[in-house]
Amino acid sequence: MLTVLESIKLSTEYLQNKGIESPRINAELLLANILNCKRLDLYLKFDQPLRKDEIRIYREFIKRRGKFEPLQYIIGSVEFYGLEFKVNKSVLIPRPETEILVETIINSFNSEENIDILDIGTGSGNIAVALAKNLLNSKVDAIDNSLEALEIAKENARLNSVEDRIDFINNNIMNGNNLSAKKYDVVVSNPPYVSVVEFPELQPELKVYEPRIALTDEGDGFSFFRIIASIAKNILKDKAKLFFEVGKDQYKQVKQILQDNNFKNITIKKDYLDIERVIYGELN
Repeated sequence: MLTVLESIKLSTEYLQNKGIESPRINAELLLANILNCKRLDLYLKFDQPLRKDEIRIYREFIKRRGKFEPLQYIIGSVEFYGLEFKVNKSVLIPRPETEILVETIINSFNSEENIDILDIGTGSGNIAVALAKNLLNSKVDAIDNSLEALEIAKENARLNSVEDRIDFINNNIMNGNNLSAKKYDVVVSNPPYVSVVEFPELQPELKVYEPRIALTDEGDGFSFFRIIASIAKNILKDKAKLFFEVGKDQYKQVKQILQDNNFKNITIKKDYLDIERVIYGELN
């Protein structure tokens, strides 16, 4: 019987040969999921033999990861802003840099304020759920053009006990579908911002497995910013704010888009890699 340590070593070597970044961490996280324990707990189980069914599942997981399938899809979940979210191939995997977007919004308000929020392109619901969880008197409308994504988002709202404060709406703003006449304190979006030219250069995990409609606008990467800024200026309350996550080196053009739509006091936040990642402005 293979022990935990032997399995990790063999799997690490396999993933390394396949070109997977951080192969040891990947091997450990996948095995920890199978054994229903934390990754660090594996170090207390190194001599523990694996059952046949555990070996079978682990080999399948490692094989999938060796084909560059994202680890989060394999285990079916990811942590975001201290909360657990279920994910599958219908939704983009929430990423650490998006936590900066959420944190920036949360820090802009008192947690007890009554806040109406619109999340455009909610995907897994990570932004909507994290805001509802931390802004206790907020109400969130979360829209997406994918019914499959909305089902995952609804599940994540239930998982994190905020389903009563989020309305999930199927809407494709790129097709000119009208939103309600409701006015919001915040409009937020992490839109598709990869250009059609950049898409072929993405890592295999992104290009092959994550939903293309959540990554690229099939244009120059700025289509959603233009549409959302135009919509937001008509549905925001006075002095309300529009928040975006942006791609690398996009902030200057997005800032101009905000200015062209009468947004003022534009602020930019950098991510952990010192990249301008979040931009927001106030409706004049």
